[in-house]
Amino acid sequence: MSQITPEVLWAQRSSSTDAERNHVYLTISVPDVPEKSMKLDIQPTKLVFTGHSDTKKADYHVELEFYAEIDPKESKIHHSARDLEMALRKKELKDEYWPRLLKESKKMHFLKTDFDKWVDEDEQDAAPDDEDYMSKMGGMGGMGGMGGDGGFGGIDFSKLGAGEGGMGGMPDLGAFGGEGGEDDDEDDDDEMPELEDEGKSEPKTDAATTDAVKSSKIQEVE
Repeated sequence: MSQITPEVLWAQRSSSTDAERNHVYLTISVPDVPEKSMKLDIQPTKLVFTGHSDTKKADYHVELEFYAEIDPKESKIHHSARDLEMALRKKELKDEYWPRLLKESKKMHFLKTDFDKWVDEDEQDAAPDDEDYMSKMGGMGGMGGMGGDGGFGGIDFSKLGAGEGGMGGMPDLGAFGGEGGEDDDEDDDDEMPELEDEGKSEPKTDAATTDAVKSSKIQEVE
């Protein structure tokens, strides 16, 4: 069976102060590769992916040696039926972009820029946050299969799926707060008419008393 080098898309963000905005986006296009048929080894300086697809009758393999170091423990991953997406945390906080993804400047036919995620270096501050994209990813830190050298060999993707649900499926806490606020407002609105009625009832009583006094005076005059 032939071995295929999958297409790899990449983009990046950089920051000298915010580690959450200092990462590399990677998407490895490996359709119909189940979790049980994947092996991902992430080291500070490189990544190795191997996978098999029964439906495509293909074996996928790719090795990437990074331009600079990443932090595997702070990186995130998301697997779908179409591809494998990663957000790899750059180890060094720096405003400047990496000039390229790989250590070697040689052009690779399978490596392409992910224009859907790419933002120019001088336009990063104006770009929207990546919270929606990042929220669907699970963390890789502390996963089984971590090697003694800080890499991740043979990651259990079924466990990573649990991370996805725990993060991406989280309820919007702000929504709960909003609903609670509406209930409080409704309770306040329900109480307000009672206060108004009480305020109105007192003038009515005073008016009745005044009419009675006037009637009594008229009778005395007559």
